[in-house]
Amino acid sequence: MRLAPPPRRKAEPTITLINVVFLMLIFFLVAGQVAAPVDRDIRLIDAQSVATRAPDDALAVRADGSTLWRNEATSPETFARARLAEGADVLRLVPARDLPARDLLRIATALRQAGAAEVRLVTERTTP
Repeated sequence: MRLAPPPRRKAEPTITLINVVFLMLIFFLVAGQVAAPVDRDIRLIDAQSVATRAPDDALAVRADGSTLWRNEATSPETFARARLAEGADVLRLVPARDLPARDLLRIATALRQAGAAEVRLVTERTTP
């Protein structure tokens, strides 16, 4: 006489969910480390509820008005020409907190006159 095979145990769906969550955690940890810092000497402007994206390629402006792009000193016009040649129509500025507004407007105007469709400021969001 043959005995019926024992019933198979169903796979636990919790293990799959844990694996997916773990992989997402690893992905976001790696993705957060990919973006290189623009300039360590710059303290960003403080903004509270402004939606910003991390700058992928931005012009850093120090408090004295000097500008850096990819950690090299450059002029706003040179930065704009290079980024527009790469196909970017939106240019990003990372101004130092102590930069005078007059200098910020001068640099933003130079970028617009060089052909930028839009100039975005990158700021720092603080938590209350």
